[in-house]
Amino acid sequence: MALNIDKEVAQMRRMTVNELQRKFAEVHGEKPRGRNKDWLIKRIAWRMQANEEGGLTERALRRAAELGNDADLRLTAPRKPNTESAVPADAGCATVAIDPRLPMPGTLITRKYKGQTFQVKVLHDGFDFEGEKYKSLSAIAKVITGAHWNGFHFFGLQSKGAGV
Repeated sequence: MALNIDKEVAQMRRMTVNELQRKFAEVHGEKPRGRNKDWLIKRIAWRMQANEEGGLTERALRRAAELGNDADLRLTAPRKPNTESAVPADAGCATVAIDPRLPMPGTLITRKYKGQTFQVKVLHDGFDFEGEKYKSLSAIAKVITGAHWNGFHFFGLQSKGAGV
């Protein structure tokens, strides 16, 4: 009896994932690693066709093995670079993402709090406050107030260049 793959796929679409896993094991001779319904249907349909009509030729299998051995395969997808707020590469320093709300490195940010004036110097890789280096304005705000603050809010840097 000839295989009607369209009918088989229609039947598989009505099956549950557990039923598809059992059918996969029946057709492939091993348990599937995944539970994705579309993936299971495609693999089962391919194996059923291969069993009915024959799989890849020996020549095609050898060529696929050759290509697989020669290829430098990635295991993960490449990350999308974030270049919109990075320092230009020709600036003489490493590329670092800079928040657009921050003023240029070297700028002093001043804040009056409970009758005292506090100054923070913006660095390329953090902030200088009273001779200590901090990674964030929030950490400095916590030192000053004793409570957690959003550093940009505490120093009035809600929009680019504000509060300087």
